[in-house]
Amino acid sequence: MSQHVLWERLRRSVCVCPSIGLRLDFGDMGFDESSIKSMQEPITRALSTMRELERGAIANASENRMVGHYWLRAPELAPTPVIAKSIDDAVEQIKVFAVKIHEGEIRPQRSEAFYIVLLVGIGGSALGPQFLAQALGKPDDPMMIRFLDNTDPDGIARTLAEMEEMLDQTLTIVVSKSGGTAETRNGMLEAAAAYRRAGLNFSRHAVAITCGESLLDQKAKNEDWLASFPIWDWVGGRCSIASAVGLLPLALIGADVDQFLAGAHDCDVATRAGLLKENPAAILAATWHHAGNGIGNRNMIVMPYRDRLELFPRYLQQLIMESIGKRTNRRGEVVHQGLNVFGNKGSTDQHSFVQQLRDGRSDFFVTFVDAIRDSFPGEQVWVDADVTSGDYLHGFLCGTREALREASRPSMTITVDAIDERSIGALIALFERAVGLYAELIDVNAYDQPGVEAGKKAAGRVLQLQSRVIQSLRSNSSRAYSASELAVELKVEDMEIVWRILEHLAASSAHSIKSRQGATIFNNQYFVESSDPKT
Repeated sequence: MSQHVLWERLRRSVCVCPSIGLRLDFGDMGFDESSIKSMQEPITRALSTMRELERGAIANASENRMVGHYWLRAPELAPTPVIAKSIDDAVEQIKVFAVKIHEGEIRPQRSEAFYIVLLVGIGGSALGPQFLAQALGKPDDPMMIRFLDNTDPDGIARTLAEMEEMLDQTLTIVVSKSGGTAETRNGMLEAAAAYRRAGLNFSRHAVAITCGESLLDQKAKNEDWLASFPIWDWVGGRCSIASAVGLLPLALIGADVDQFLAGAHDCDVATRAGLLKENPAAILAATWHHAGNGIGNRNMIVMPYRDRLELFPRYLQQLIMESIGKRTNRRGEVVHQGLNVFGNKGSTDQHSFVQQLRDGRSDFFVTFVDAIRDSFPGEQVWVDADVTSGDYLHGFLCGTREALREASRPSMTITVDAIDERSIGALIALFERAVGLYAELIDVNAYDQPGVEAGKKAAGRVLQLQSRVIQSLRSNSSRAYSASELAVELKVEDMEIVWRILEHLAASSAHSIKSRQGATIFNNQYFVESSDPKT
């Protein structure tokens, strides 16, 4: 393709949104004028459905809930004055609380002020705040932030060990919408134990973010925690970043909450445009549909060319894959829809998986994300004559795009003016709305997650069976059992899970269960440590 043709194609395939400082170049996606024309009507219908969503239509049918995360940055759109006021009040409470923390009006038990935040959450309760902290945190922030975002005892221990000497200056935020999320509860209990070991009262360092009257909310009130901030049942975890889940950590590290919300709000406005070519979220949804033939045939590779955006692919994984990955469509037909999201930062990728992107399987499209303006503290360093490190980064991005184009590999590029609160708010809103529109194009419900709930229920059944296994071994301490023998004893058909439970228990010191080697690992014998069992 000649350079003149490429230039003319670029002029036709860049969506420029001055109101949010964002541009989207989709020229290398193979989404031409005929594709745009054919997708305009489906996009128009999808936008109509989105308008109904914003007016308060029931979108999460399985739980009979509205989906109102868009109201978080536009309370005036909320369907009732009560909801609008609750949103405004929460934002104001967050900002006032952060000021009181920074000025030392709210103090920890033994120190003069709080300087560290420990956020305990999982999934949408942690990924959003982690992304915001990485993208917007600065060395001179009034508070640094750490996370407990898994129930891995080693990971919890490492994080708490790093903070051991600073717990008396640490504010712990526990985030759980329901108040009963097991991983978050575990992290909270581990953190509370660390405070006790340090001779500190956990409640004098603790804040909750949860639904009103949840188990966590009741605990916070009963134990007189420092504060409890609301999240509402009409806000899904993966779309909760503009609620207290994201805003409280943002305010505590000293970032501008109002600018973040303004960026998201203005992107919502820009992405309500009816004409496909003028709506960047509609372009994303339509090009995803085009690239994957409407059934997710291609993976999305997200390549942010800024270190501050390193966690953006992880954040998008949950937002997109949990929303789009569905077994059935709205009519109950089995469709197995999905859109896989992977990613790493540039130019790191050029030394890792770009080789496969250019020369390997053509089962993907790339989404580059960049900022026009370099951000750097201090004196500018020239690494070559008239060349900065930022110039190299830009050159690598352009070079990777060109290398993929030469190999006929599809890509698009999203560019913001700078990495700041406003642009991060706009990027999040852009993808939230693209997900909603794409879900309409493929006729799936983006706002429920039966697969996640199925996994939680299965985990609960495993833990119940583990309790039975432990009790049986303790009740029969004079005997050692193989997995198959214990499964028969417990009248459990799933011998595999019994074996896995026994292997886990024997490898842990917590339950005093030991193993004796058998002819194979499947013949191992398990018993209570204090006994002298017979086979």
